[in-house]
Amino acid sequence: MATEAKYSIVREVGRGSYGVVYEAVVNRTRSKVAVKRMHCNVPENVELALQEFWALQSIQRQHENVIQLEECILQYGQVFQPISHRYRKSDSHLLLIETCLKGRRCMDPKSACFLWFVMEFCDGGNMNEYLLSRSPDAQLNNSFMRQLSSAVAFLHRNQIVHRDLKADNILISHRCGSPIVKVADFGLSKVCQGKGNVNQHRFSSACGSNFYMAPEVWEGHYTAKADIFALGIIFWAMVERITFRDGDTEKELLGTYICQGKELIPLGEALLENPNMKLQIPLKNKKSMPDDLCKLLHDMLAFNPKERLDAFQLEVRIRQISY
Repeated sequence: MATEAKYSIVREVGRGSYGVVYEAVVNRTRSKVAVKRMHCNVPENVELALQEFWALQSIQRQHENVIQLEECILQYGQVFQPISHRYRKSDSHLLLIETCLKGRRCMDPKSACFLWFVMEFCDGGNMNEYLLSRSPDAQLNNSFMRQLSSAVAFLHRNQIVHRDLKADNILISHRCGSPIVKVADFGLSKVCQGKGNVNQHRFSSACGSNFYMAPEVWEGHYTAKADIFALGIIFWAMVERITFRDGDTEKELLGTYICQGKELIPLGEALLENPNMKLQIPLKNKKSMPDDLCKLLHDMLAFNPKERLDAFQLEVRIRQISY
């Protein structure tokens, strides 16, 4: 990967529309890391790469449930240059923007431009695979809900809105013995400017994964509370093991939805069409969750964002449930 052979790629562990993730080792220490490579060949990819970089570098090593960025490396042709964490603007950033956003030689394969993210390695895969390979466990579910609530409250406290929370973007680490969740994949995140309440910032670009998007995201007018709706989908699906099959990958994924005949409608889209729809929580078995958890999920999945919990309220409430 680098001329100094700092890292050695072991294997590919994941691939998406915007990048490839590898397992690698640090040659000097033989410790494992995850390396994500994003091809900066078009402006859209550059924007995603930079958004992930700004989010991760702004919260460097501050929360155990948020993936840690070790370093970021700009590759331009055969040249590899580490990007400093310490400066929000540097020659490296300007070079990346100039060569890719302005399109200078970025289509020349001999001068390919990539951004490499070196992050902590999570040995448990993603949360979706982890949970579906195990029997339901209330204690584990409760632990994951607490950890995720704490992580999102931390992000919102630091003016970061994730905008693509789903089980596939949450990784599992066993480094400390018991499973620890790590919120990852910040390509669609937004770092809000200013120090005010993160919930006062408004967004208009609809993004994320359909089955986790809040009603207001479908409309294109939303706030950080869209992250809470996505967490509500994850929590509900996790507790009751509600899944759907992704049409593109055929993978079984955790997520709740509304059935219309044979068609599965994302919950946010269904609520947008019928704001007065009553959610049937629990869906499968009334004994699967206590009343206070049912109430919590209703408050996380409220159609009206003003009636929905924010991340700070959720962090308190999640520790009070009897589940």
